[in-house]
Amino acid sequence: MRKYFLLLFFSCLVFRSHAGNPLQQQKFSLSNDSIGLFDVSPVPDKSRLRLIGYTVAVTYPVSMAYLYTQWYQDYPQSSFHVFNDNGEWLQMDKVAHVWNTYNIGKPLMKLFYWAGLDQKKSAIYGAGIAYVFQTTIEVFDGFSSEWGFSWGDAIANTVGAGALVSQQLVWDQQRIVLKYSFHQTKYADYRPDALGSNVMEGILKDYNGLTCWMSINPYSFMKKGSSFPKWLSLGLGYGAEGMTGGFENPTEVDGQSIPPSDRYRQYYLAIDFDLARIPVRSKFLGGLFKLINIIHLPAPTIEFNQGRSTKFHALYF
Repeated sequence: MRKYFLLLFFSCLVFRSHAGNPLQQQKFSLSNDSIGLFDVSPVPDKSRLRLIGYTVAVTYPVSMAYLYTQWYQDYPQSSFHVFNDNGEWLQMDKVAHVWNTYNIGKPLMKLFYWAGLDQKKSAIYGAGIAYVFQTTIEVFDGFSSEWGFSWGDAIANTVGAGALVSQQLVWDQQRIVLKYSFHQTKYADYRPDALGSNVMEGILKDYNGLTCWMSINPYSFMKKGSSFPKWLSLGLGYGAEGMTGGFENPTEVDGQSIPPSDRYRQYYLAIDFDLARIPVRSKFLGGLFKLINIIHLPAPTIEFNQGRSTKFHALYF
């Protein structure tokens, strides 16, 4: 999972730094020559499209080279092969693949729309480039003896790209946003090398503390003019706990025994906040809200455990 977060944050920092306003139905006169830098172009703007093209052309090889040196370079290589990892981590890694592809494609989609392309083309180009980024990682895995090309990962990447494109084609907006949250767990103490020795490493490695969310915005499904708060959403989350290994929990690692634990799935129902829908006058604040809108903020939550009693959290993150 760590390698996908490395790619995500590297890419999003670059892509979002160029992004203008969010996808919205703005009206411009084709003769208007006073469109600001952060305004959406009413027609395809060649200079903006070239900027996006150059940015992608540079970001792609640089991010792939960086990822290779940080993740693959120290592992032995092999001939291309396929590896079935669908049973690992109670499928938390597959959900993370969906999340990554969606959240790399989304700022790209906004960039193309900012450059004047229509909703359909913006979504297809954004998701397509994100899919290429993710597929390159799968190819790297395929040539690494440590891993292998995973059809499960490829399918999850397709679902993430499809979630982005389908919403834009059907609704002209993202009514269901994919987010994540994280909290530290005791399991990382047993295997800090595999699950992280601190908070930052834990975010990248510890699936026990990761929750992936679908944030569904009710207002976007209602009639125009509804008094329902635009920014209030419903969060549906998926997580898993009790995992100290991928397919199963080891009894010891490097001579150190690990306490036994049950592996189980978790399902969440929570209040969520769509920060991108909060009206603000400050462009900086609006941009900041959109940037952190990939995070599910702490909120009242009901947790349904597999084979366990239901829990209520006053604030869950």
